[in-house]
Amino acid sequence: MYRLFFLLALFSSFVVNAGKVDEAILSAYAKHSQFIDIKISPTGEYLASTSRNDEGIISLTVLDLTKNKIISVTRGKGDESVSSFSWLNDERLLLTMAREVGSFEQPRPTGELIAMDADGGKKIILTGPRAKSGDIRFSSIIDYLPSEPNQVLIYSVEWTAAEPYLDLYRMKVTTGRKRGVGRVPMRVFKGSNVSVFTNDDGDALAAQGVNPNKNNKAVLMARVSVDDEWKVIHESEQFEGGFSAIKFIDDETLVGLSDLETDTKAIATFNIKTKKHVVLAAHNEADLNPIFGFNEHGKLGEVIAGMYEYKDIGSVYLDGSKNPESQALVKSLMGTFKDQVVRVTSSTKNNETMILSVSSANNPAKYYLFDNKKRKLSALTASKPWLKKSLVPRTQIITYKNRDGNLITGLLTLPSGEAKNLPFILMPHGGPHGISDSIANLNSDAKVLAAHGYAVLQPNYRGSGGYGREFLVSGFQNWGTTMIDDMTDGTQHLVKNGTIDSDRMCVYGGSYGGYAALQSVIREPDLYKCSIGFVGVYDLDLMYTEGDIKENDSGINYLDRVLPKGEARIAQSPVHNVDKIKVPIFIIQGEEDVRVPKEHAFKLRDELKKRNFTYQWMMKSGEGHGFYKPENNIERWTEMLLFLDKYIGK
Repeated sequence: MYRLFFLLALFSSFVVNAGKVDEAILSAYAKHSQFIDIKISPTGEYLASTSRNDEGIISLTVLDLTKNKIISVTRGKGDESVSSFSWLNDERLLLTMAREVGSFEQPRPTGELIAMDADGGKKIILTGPRAKSGDIRFSSIIDYLPSEPNQVLIYSVEWTAAEPYLDLYRMKVTTGRKRGVGRVPMRVFKGSNVSVFTNDDGDALAAQGVNPNKNNKAVLMARVSVDDEWKVIHESEQFEGGFSAIKFIDDETLVGLSDLETDTKAIATFNIKTKKHVVLAAHNEADLNPIFGFNEHGKLGEVIAGMYEYKDIGSVYLDGSKNPESQALVKSLMGTFKDQVVRVTSSTKNNETMILSVSSANNPAKYYLFDNKKRKLSALTASKPWLKKSLVPRTQIITYKNRDGNLITGLLTLPSGEAKNLPFILMPHGGPHGISDSIANLNSDAKVLAAHGYAVLQPNYRGSGGYGREFLVSGFQNWGTTMIDDMTDGTQHLVKNGTIDSDRMCVYGGSYGGYAALQSVIREPDLYKCSIGFVGVYDLDLMYTEGDIKENDSGINYLDRVLPKGEARIAQSPVHNVDKIKVPIFIIQGEEDVRVPKEHAFKLRDELKKRNFTYQWMMKSGEGHGFYKPENNIERWTEMLLFLDKYIGK
């Protein structure tokens, strides 16, 4: 879901000498957020929040603001947690649940919708295996229908169907009784999703999805009214320019993100009747993300601006806003919370009271109650009350030129003190395509490493998202060549300006970043002193035979598009180039990883063992593509810091 986004930076820092592991810092970052979400009811009478206890179970607490009294605390049975919640109307809430499944440490959604009153009464499972209706299908909310507060618009699909259509229903939130309102004639293919868009009356008039049978072509279907037939009104090839709908702004016009007429993602409209496409705002170098104004009748407000992140953070405001007060409020909040992300989690019907979540790479999330009428902010709580700003090293956006003369952006996190001749960690992000490291997000890995004395660079190399289509596709089939060169050029930039010590440099990353950590010491065997691969891809051919990407046609289409082909795939696979490695390797893997299965780690380990190369090994049962349990992350960071100190410490 798109939300209000603003970004910029508050700076504070803390550092432990390299070589010493500060367990307090590791615990502070490993511990999951205590407060996950806070939302106010439409009338402003109640405040609901999800919070995690010491056992990791998440419950929902509702506070009556008029009486300043807790009126309900809800949690699931056994190891079930509240996964998400929303206000359905003035008195009623909708919940989804999650539970630990099998050997997986991270809770998985149950697929059920549960409704209850604010005081915890009249609780009913509306859909799913435990629903009294007997409807075991998976269901999801499309629209909360504020004009009909006792109903919601949902879609349902069969769990066992390979390529189901979306069946639409209006459902009563008190009983779960449903009335069918048609079917969207668009299949939900495995590995893809379908989004449905409604007008102000809650009528489903547009839907968008991906067709893997057409090489992942994006398909937009629409109808002018509920009495008309659905028709395909637009199709676009993946990575060749398209329109991604966000919402209707009237009965005929969708607003969305588009690169049909621009290289970067612009804010644009598309008329479902005339098929006219109009660009409203764009930035030449960076993609825009929408900033929304006040909620309108309980729904997402109009798009009033676009936010971008390039050399710095900026916004492009749209002309002709229907509600200039929204733009004034946005500008005011940006001035109050400089260099931070402001997200409106909820608001009252009249928008007089809002709940704000404020955060950035340099500021742990904090919640505020904003009285729009009085223009007054009241702090509620921090998501991690124990993570003080004094424990958060500063992150900043930097830019440098790669060897081709193109400007690359990245994030640099530094320990406190003089930024000169520091030990260094190159930390490329995963993905790799369409993903970028943003000043909006606090990265625990970067903070833990910087707090222990290391400079950390997160480069947004070619192939990353956020900088236009040409930049994105320039990384295709170049996973182990020019993409790595962009990372190397970032390292050399920091060496030349004296920030880092060229004799104390290592590479660390997860997923594709784990691949890049190995490929960097293969492509540049004399540059780094060690490498740490976390849930990394090490054999590109193995992506076609192991893992969940290859389990659906859309995943195969993606691999065919982005991976090197033929001999180049062998040349760019770390397991086939181990002979070029000259430095110690640390392999970290989750045993239950289905995205990058443990076979990758085993193959790399076997090749290192054959050659008697120095390596370290960590395999955690119950963990998947990234570690979830705090104690496992503490152990991972501890071993990483000891490994780094051994090879690039003082």
